[in-house]
Amino acid sequence: MINFTAIEERRELLTRQFLAAEPFEHIVIDDFADAARLLRTIPTLPVPGRDPVNKSRDYIFARNKFEKGDFKKFSPECRELYDDFTSERFQLLLAGITGQEVFVDSEFFGGGIHLGGRNSFLDMHVDFNYHPLHRNWRRNLNILLYLNQGWKKEFGGELKLKHRVTERAAEVEPRFNRCVIMFTRDYTLHGYSSINFPEGEFRRSIAAYAYSLDPNPGKERSTRWMPEGSSRFKKAMGNAWPSLVKLKSYFLSSRTAKNK
Repeated sequence: MINFTAIEERRELLTRQFLAAEPFEHIVIDDFADAARLLRTIPTLPVPGRDPVNKSRDYIFARNKFEKGDFKKFSPECRELYDDFTSERFQLLLAGITGQEVFVDSEFFGGGIHLGGRNSFLDMHVDFNYHPLHRNWRRNLNILLYLNQGWKKEFGGELKLKHRVTERAAEVEPRFNRCVIMFTRDYTLHGYSSINFPEGEFRRSIAAYAYSLDPNPGKERSTRWMPEGSSRFKKAMGNAWPSLVKLKSYFLSSRTAKNK
């Protein structure tokens, strides 16, 4: 379903754009997949409150956000998209654009379908750096494919990007069939502000995470939250969160790894 040939023909240009992007390395690819087949996936996706779907465990740092890692079962088109994301061809395409030797997590732990309901938000954060079940899998890239047909500016939900050190920032509109590929580093802050989608509509995306094998794993980092325009309490919680997660994981194991 991915428009491989068209993207591969632009690979050198995309590489230059990726490396030169502000506020940090990323690329925005429109017409990423076959639009007609991608449209057919939307009615098959789960609806929170009606279908089994996992509520985000980001607690105070997100609202009305839902996830389902095992998205390939929803339709033949979802299965085709899953197969493309996990294919060797896509792996080579990612390597060609980003210069990183990576593979997409076939279990989509923490990824898959992401749904934002009414007033949903996701505070600015830096992602965890190692897979919760594979200590030598270093998280390297985020791949976000948006499924928001008819998105309008007043709906909100733009992907916010910010460099943690330089504080340079940018926004990406979450338009239908637009894919964002971005580094996952300790400086790649991202999130989205409270949305205003019409009642019954959701901010929809498919998230895939690409990893690299690391023979000498470094220090693990849990998701680091840096909420903007928040109370002192919430900012303090963001600072304390890595320690709290470490304590929680010691007793309860990783919840992210159980998102299916």
